[in-house]
Amino acid sequence: MADKKQEQRERYYAHDLSDGPLTTDQGVPVDHTDDSLQAGERGPTLMEDFHFREKLTRFDHERIPERVVHARGSGAYGYFQPYRSCAEFTSAAFLQDPSVRTPVFVRFSTVQGPRGSADTVRDVRGFATKFYTSEGNYDLVGNNFPVFFIQDGIKFPDFVHAVKMEPDNEMPTGASAHDTLWDFVSLQPETLHTIMWLMSDRAIPRSYRMMQGFGVHTFRFVNAQGRGTFVKFHWKPKLGVHSLVWDEAQETMGRDPDFNRRDLWDCIEAGDYPEWELGVQLVPEEDEHNFDFDLLDATKIIPEEQVPVQPIGRMVLDRNPDNFFAETEQVAFHTANVVPGIDFTNDPLLQARNFSYLDTQLIRLGGPNFAQIPVNRPVAPVRNNQRDGYHQGEIHRGKTSYTKNSLGGGCPAMAGADESAFRHLTERVDGHKIRRRSDSFQNHYSQAAMFWRSMAEWEQQHIIEAFRFELGKVQSKDVRARTVDQLSRVDHTLAVAVAEGIGVTPPERYDTPDVTPSPALSFENNRGDGSIATRQIAVLVSDGVDADQVDTIRSALTAQGANVEVLAPHDGEFTGSDGVTHPVDRALPTVASVLYDAVVLPGDPASVPRTAQDPAVLKFVRDAYRHGKAIAALGTGIDVLKLLEPARLRTADEHEHTVSDEGVVTHHPIGPASEQFAQAFIDAVGAHRHRNRPPLRR
Repeated sequence: MADKKQEQRERYYAHDLSDGPLTTDQGVPVDHTDDSLQAGERGPTLMEDFHFREKLTRFDHERIPERVVHARGSGAYGYFQPYRSCAEFTSAAFLQDPSVRTPVFVRFSTVQGPRGSADTVRDVRGFATKFYTSEGNYDLVGNNFPVFFIQDGIKFPDFVHAVKMEPDNEMPTGASAHDTLWDFVSLQPETLHTIMWLMSDRAIPRSYRMMQGFGVHTFRFVNAQGRGTFVKFHWKPKLGVHSLVWDEAQETMGRDPDFNRRDLWDCIEAGDYPEWELGVQLVPEEDEHNFDFDLLDATKIIPEEQVPVQPIGRMVLDRNPDNFFAETEQVAFHTANVVPGIDFTNDPLLQARNFSYLDTQLIRLGGPNFAQIPVNRPVAPVRNNQRDGYHQGEIHRGKTSYTKNSLGGGCPAMAGADESAFRHLTERVDGHKIRRRSDSFQNHYSQAAMFWRSMAEWEQQHIIEAFRFELGKVQSKDVRARTVDQLSRVDHTLAVAVAEGIGVTPPERYDTPDVTPSPALSFENNRGDGSIATRQIAVLVSDGVDADQVDTIRSALTAQGANVEVLAPHDGEFTGSDGVTHPVDRALPTVASVLYDAVVLPGDPASVPRTAQDPAVLKFVRDAYRHGKAIAALGTGIDVLKLLEPARLRTADEHEHTVSDEGVVTHHPIGPASEQFAQAFIDAVGAHRHRNRPPLRR
């Protein structure tokens, strides 16, 4: 079903290239484009070759400056639909009628690296949503962390300069494990809460489709009566919140640097549309000061246990862009793009973003007319006297280009009493001009400690390992020691564990904050409903395997929405034990365990499967086991698993047909997979990771 944005986009589609011959930009037909115009076959190129000069000049200028941050991105179109009217809190039109779908464009991104960096680096992820509402464009420019590194936007250039590649050698690309970032962190304790998120598995999401999003700042809803309510925005993925593990993320950079981008594109192309629920935390204005932190502090969250998240609508992404450059690269977000019913607060970081985003679009997109680029055009009508400038694509008629006027009939007229006009919330503002942060912004350790103490034991171990990796790359011993000293003010046990791994003296013990954990922050409580929809599952085969087992388990998994691929040592076909050939989806040497969520090992009715003789198979299964992924083995396929000698792991035998132990599901008899076995494996895949497995002996 086409929406207004799609109908608008179609008006800007380029001509069908099959309609006629190649032409210049001026429409002049061209009969030859393989050789430039020369004075003789071996003579100099002539300046009068307008086609050559136009073609080369266009090529020279086809790149625009990449974003300073969030350069590496991926986007999609879709729609947002509210569950009910939110008129009690906001007059925003797109949050009123549950029957109305508002078109959206969403861009996901990493922060630190350039456009050519990899998807699976440890980094914050951008989650920016452009709503094409009936009242104009509304941009919710968020991240997959609910907090940011700094409290005041004047420090944003310093933070970005510190986290980006170092200026003397422009390294490292797409990574935060280097001296300048950690020098900044060690001297700026306000960064510590977000640093805890960055060192957690939240920084290496399994998929954009399995990633939360947050508006970061405290905004305001304003209703038709002019009453304001503080609001925090949350996007919750339908598939649950899941991550990679660090070892996986690193290998995936080499196996498929486009891992998250490809995942989003392929799922939309296949009709497996990603979906998120939009929730809000609402705080009445009279309760602004009822917290032990400042609502205007972007380094703080409101714990969900204090203010629950109320679901208000859902978003579905159902259409990939037609052209990456025209849409994903040129889309321009701005925190100040708001509509009636949504307003700002005095958060000093938000105030700076409201200036900075417009400024950066002007230089990236070549002037003030970037809103005319199709992906940025609102579906609401635009009427103003802002004309001329670079890349003006409209022909304005009439004598007047100013307001007020009489010669142009007074057009465009003011909205006047029109209720659709944007009106800023009226509030009293008093104070002396001063450069000083409020005392209410000074507690930098409590929420960092809350995050740490809210983690499951395995999550805490991953955070320790992340700090050891990152700080282990830092050359300056002083920076390492200062950072560990800051960590000791969050949690002494954490600091000592990190210090022991990076070769610095364990820090002294400080009085750490007495905080209440927030269970909502842990992955353990955000797994979703156990669905295996869109999960990538590999079936490892070789000639002679039981094809009935392959078919029955594949049917059971695809019925649950999983994507199943048969992998063999070679492309083409494999011959089953019945002598019949069957198609292979991919050759094993072209893929790896890190690209899949689970693995199946079918058996060979006659003997130990030939897959057991393939080192690539053993590595595939070993990696899946180490990374906590679900593994299924049927019949003699169990022998492949046993070659790795998992300690204390129970497997099926002739007395026990189906056994599930820490996500390893085995079925002993030869023959097709039973319903009991298939369901046990589906449950194991739905759990995503199995953290408590005994180690492998090999």
